[in-house]
Amino acid sequence: QLRLVESGGGLAQPGGSLRLACAASGMDFDIFAMGWYRQAPGKQRELVARMSSGGITNYADSVKGRFTITRDNAENTVWLQMNSLKFEDTAVYYCNSVPPFRGYWGQGTQVTVSS
Repeated sequence: QLRLVESGGGLAQPGGSLRLACAASGMDFDIFAMGWYRQAPGKQRELVARMSSGGITNYADSVKGRFTITRDNAENTVWLQMNSLKFEDTAVYYCNSVPPFRGYWGQGTQVTVSS
């Protein structure tokens, strides 16, 4: 049974950092591209970072140079290091495959950037 569990969110000041983690189970983790998505209040969910099964990364322009996605296929885990946080990074962050598994999203982790 597929399960994606996000953690590591919280409150950060502008310019601060957070590191998100996603533990996956019930899937052949190492064959999937994995990504971090976010959804801010009143906005559609968007993909902000992606890592292929082979380690190639892609980032949304809004986070390029500030966020870093990594993964450990042996641990079925993907991380998102978020630096130089901005107010507009406030959102619920989710991990999922890219494209996302149909009909499945984890609970997400809230990131709030506030002074």
